[in-house]
Amino acid sequence: MLPPPSHSNVAIIGGGPAGLIAVEILRKAGVAATVYDQMPSVGRKLLMAGRGGLNLTHSEDFARFVGRYAEAEPRLRPMLERFRPEDLRAWCEELGQETFVGSSGRIFPKSFKASPLLRAWLSRLEQLGVRFALRYRWQGWNEDGALTFAGPGGETVTAKPDATILALGGASWPRLGSDGRWTDFLKERGVAVSVLRPSNMGFTVPWSEVIRSRHEGEPLKRLALTFENTTVRGEAILTADGIEGGAVYALSARLRDALERVGEATLFLDLRPDLSSEALANRLKAPRKGQSTSTFLRKAAGLPPVGIALLREASLTLPSEADELARLIKAVPLRLTGVKPLDRAISTAGGVSFSEVDEHLMLRRLPGVFVSGEMLDWEAPTGGYLLQAAFATGIAAARGALDHLKIPIAALTQSPASATRHT
Repeated sequence: MLPPPSHSNVAIIGGGPAGLIAVEILRKAGVAATVYDQMPSVGRKLLMAGRGGLNLTHSEDFARFVGRYAEAEPRLRPMLERFRPEDLRAWCEELGQETFVGSSGRIFPKSFKASPLLRAWLSRLEQLGVRFALRYRWQGWNEDGALTFAGPGGETVTAKPDATILALGGASWPRLGSDGRWTDFLKERGVAVSVLRPSNMGFTVPWSEVIRSRHEGEPLKRLALTFENTTVRGEAILTADGIEGGAVYALSARLRDALERVGEATLFLDLRPDLSSEALANRLKAPRKGQSTSTFLRKAAGLPPVGIALLREASLTLPSEADELARLIKAVPLRLTGVKPLDRAISTAGGVSFSEVDEHLMLRRLPGVFVSGEMLDWEAPTGGYLLQAAFATGIAAARGALDHLKIPIAALTQSPASATRHT
């Protein structure tokens, strides 16, 4: 049963996870709410994220989990404590979508897809009476302070809700709706917005023709990458003009910042992280018995052709001494020359500074306007951290809007698992 309807109404601009969870909270409190989105359907980036298996969140220890948000941890922690990974799992299961923990600790729906989850979610929102205004492109505010939209036919439409939740995402994947145009509208109102930059993205490398023609698209598995005394394990993939993949994304913020400072960065690849340098050198001391260098490295060191090509990329004449060759295999230098563009990044860094919002995510300069999701200035690696923070900040913004409208939080009788934890 929904609580009695209130006389308030809220506009949610953006139909991604942050906006959809916010409208769910509001409707369960009896607040009339409309979701505006410039695309013909909502949740498009969620569907794209789920193409390779929807990574919802992560199962690691909570203290370690919140540490993934680096400088933004102090501001995000209270919101993440209200809606933890276990709460997201419980919310999924309420929608009939069971989850499981993968071998990496990442959490996925058992269907391994985003579409069943999104269908179940939209069905719930329909039952809750959520209104959707699709193909409505937000244009900022007019002189009277009303929200302005370009409607489906190009007509100008205005709305003056009692509160507004902005959930327009960053600027990665603009063809899915997150184009970052909102930055200009907020700057016009005096809101400090950090430059939007790519996050969890690939990097450019000046490959030789051999790499480009023979190894483009090849994966590097069971890899360790090191930059500035930080080492991560995972996988990567070579592209025609660079390198990307999970292990690269984990270091992407550090690498990006270094490239911005000095114009290049050297990433070190350990092609055999499961072997010590000494153990690897012992293998390389075995007699070659007339084998070619490639055959010897494949058999003695267990290197795939793409790994051998990377060795030659780093050193045209490979070391003849086993110890030196082992050291090279354990730390292949890779010179990065640039960052892949924002529209090809998985997520966005930069956005509305936390100093511009209060503890409820309301803009100090625009009372009644709340900000959520990737619009806020935080970033995190892939692994479930992005979606978790999108949900947590969407819930925080909705609760903030309810507080602003003087609607008791206790009205959330059917909210997600954590929404009533601290009532």
